[in-house]
Amino acid sequence: MSRPLLEMADIVRYAGQGFIERSRRWINGQHEKVLTAIMRCRTAALGGHRDRCTGCGHTTAISYNSCRNRHCPRCQGNARRRWLQARERELLPTRYVHAVFTLPRELAPLALQNKRLIYTLLFHASAETLLEVARDPRHLGAEIGFFSVLHSWNQRLQFHPHIHCVIAAGGLAPDHSGWISARRSFFLPIGVLSRVFRGKFVAGLRDAFQRGELQFHGSLLPLAQPRAFAAWLRLLFRHDWVVYSKRPLGGPEHVLRYLSAYTHRVAISNSRLIALSKNNVTFRWRDSAHGNKKRLMTLDVEEFLRRFLLHLLPPGFVRIRNFGFLANRNRATLLQLCFQLLGGVEKTTASKTSPTTNQIHSLWNCPVCGGTMRVVERLSAAQLLLRSPPQPHRYAA
Repeated sequence: MSRPLLEMADIVRYAGQGFIERSRRWINGQHEKVLTAIMRCRTAALGGHRDRCTGCGHTTAISYNSCRNRHCPRCQGNARRRWLQARERELLPTRYVHAVFTLPRELAPLALQNKRLIYTLLFHASAETLLEVARDPRHLGAEIGFFSVLHSWNQRLQFHPHIHCVIAAGGLAPDHSGWISARRSFFLPIGVLSRVFRGKFVAGLRDAFQRGELQFHGSLLPLAQPRAFAAWLRLLFRHDWVVYSKRPLGGPEHVLRYLSAYTHRVAISNSRLIALSKNNVTFRWRDSAHGNKKRLMTLDVEEFLRRFLLHLLPPGFVRIRNFGFLANRNRATLLQLCFQLLGGVEKTTASKTSPTTNQIHSLWNCPVCGGTMRVVERLSAAQLLLRSPPQPHRYAA
């Protein structure tokens, strides 16, 4: 894999400590930690390692270690592959649906000040909406299973919280006696999903306010008053909320490829960065309002980094979650039942002839024979000073 000409690390180094000092009014320790991790990723500061092929014994030059920060654009490839390997064993032999639940722009300022609460509520409201509408006999009358992925950005790096849900196009009958398939061109009514989602989310906001869990700062401070907050909630019912659903996708193999575009994403990938010059960053974005036409946007370096940092997740927050028959408490029994009812075989034995995910230390393949590379030597930053420098094009585990 060739290295992009411009990376986030280059932009962070260019902005330097001066950006942090000029941003003291809003920047916090987590912001600084992420910027430092991105800047040090795959440099001598994090040490290095040497890999050897388990097949032919080919040994690589020393490679620098990655930072493994989940907000670093360079560190998501192996995490994505491991996650997809696990999901491959769970994909049912049926079609799948992709749905997106989006918060209205009026909620963006409140979400920025209450990320953990709003993100959690977004997960729960969207999941409960899908489960409730799908159980209704007028629509599907089945217990569905799906996973949800949180994104908080749009293509221009603006704050835009939304949930991507990938759902099997059907579900278990209420008594678990059979599988109920959705219609081929239709899954669940969008208008119903939108109204139910809006009602559940607003009810959750109201409950959080009554429990004193919402924080209000700056221009939102007046909303701390009960009457003002109640009036503001009523405004959220003036228009429908955006729920988007694509037509059912193809089979499980197609879904697996499709998923790779949505899981383990960060706000912007290195491949979208075009230029850094005269204190400006130029990047590529997709204009969905005009046929997904690719355009270029140029921002001041500090504004670019400010937008990037808007999308840091709260510490420890889980951004991919499972629901319905895929929920952790149900998966062991209900997923196997789904495979049986659909006439498929759960792929739990696929890994017996190959190393498990936990045994694989490096997921990139041997350049000589294509075998699996494993770490055979680790070196600290101090030890690297006595060794020849790593090859910069090598991607660490």
